[in-house]
Amino acid sequence: MKKLGFGFMRLPLAQNGEIDIEMVKQMVDYYMAHGFTYFDTSYVYHQGKSEPALRQALTERYPRESYVLASKMPTWDVFRTEDVRRFCEEQLERTGAGYFDNYLMHMLTEKDYERMVRIGAFDEFRKLKEEGKIRRICCSFHDTADILDRILDEQPDIEWVQILLNYADMQAEDLTVREAYETIVRHGRKVIVMEPVKGGRLADVPQEIREMFRAADPAMSDASWAIRAMASLPGVEVVLSGMSTMEQVMDNVSYMEDFKPLTEKEQAMTEEAGRVFFGHPPIDYHEAVIVNPAVRTFLALMNNRLVFKELHGWQDAMYASYVTRAGRPEDLIKKETDPVVIDGLKQVIQSYGNA
Repeated sequence: MKKLGFGFMRLPLAQNGEIDIEMVKQMVDYYMAHGFTYFDTSYVYHQGKSEPALRQALTERYPRESYVLASKMPTWDVFRTEDVRRFCEEQLERTGAGYFDNYLMHMLTEKDYERMVRIGAFDEFRKLKEEGKIRRICCSFHDTADILDRILDEQPDIEWVQILLNYADMQAEDLTVREAYETIVRHGRKVIVMEPVKGGRLADVPQEIREMFRAADPAMSDASWAIRAMASLPGVEVVLSGMSTMEQVMDNVSYMEDFKPLTEKEQAMTEEAGRVFFGHPPIDYHEAVIVNPAVRTFLALMNNRLVFKELHGWQDAMYASYVTRAGRPEDLIKKETDPVVIDGLKQVIQSYGNA
C-alpha cells in the first residue's frame, strides 16, 4: 500500500457551503488512478457529512476490494456497550462500505480510555471483528506518551494507532509527541500519521526554513518535506493528508507515487526546521525554576498554541485529560516562584479556561 492517505476532514466546499461532491469525485479519481488506496473519515467530520460524501465519491463508484477504508467512532459519545455497535452499524450504512478495514476509537485520552474499558467497548470491538464488520481494531490518540504506553500494554488487540506527528511538534519535548511515536513502534503496532502538515501550517513555512528546503531541492513544496519526513519514519504505515483542492492532491501524488525515504541528511534538515519553530519560544521556561514538573506540559501546550496561532485544536483534548491527573494550573501556580513560569501559567489559565 502506498503511504499517502486521503483524509476526508477538509473537503472542498461549493458556494452554498456544502461539500462539492463533483470535485471530491475528481480528486478521488486522480488519487486512485495513481495507485493510492487509503481513505480516512469519521462520524463527525464536516458535521457528519463526510461519511455520506465518501459513499458518493468512493464506495458507490469503486469495488470494495480496491481501497482501504478507516473511520472513527465518536468515543466521547459512547457511554454504554451497545453504543459501540450502534455507531459502527450506522457508520457502515452511511458509508455503504460493508466493512471497515480500520475502525478507530476516535481521540482517545486517558479518561475516555478508562470509560471504554469500564463499559466493555474493547470486547464489543472484538465481536465486530469476529463478525467481519471491521478488519482491525485501532485508535486515534490525543494524550501524553505515558498514557499511550499503558493503553498498548493493556490492549494487545489494538493493531494500528493514529497520532498527531510532524517535524515541528516532534521537537517540543514536553509534549511527548516523539515519545508517543516511539511507544507505538516499541510495542510493535503500526503508526498512522495525522496532521503531518499541521493543518496547513507547515505548507507555508518561515523564510529561514524555506531557504533550507530550496537549497536541498528547489522543486519540492514545503508540504512535501513535512509529509515525506513522516512517511520516512520506521513503523509508519500511512501518512494522512486532508486534501482540500485538486492542486493539493496533484502535489502530494507527485512526490508520493514513487516515494523514496529521506536520506539521513534530509531527515536531519527537517529536524532542524522543527527546532526553528521553537528556538525562541514565547514562554522560554527551559532555564526557569519549576517547582512541579507537571507544569512543563502545560507551558509546552501554551507555546504550541502561541507559535502556531491556533486557538483550538488537539491541544484542548490533551489539556482536558492531562489536567485531571496533573492538577489545575490555578492551583499549581500558587507554589511556583519563577516569574517566567507564573506568567506562562497565567496565559494557560486564560487560554485553556474553557477547554
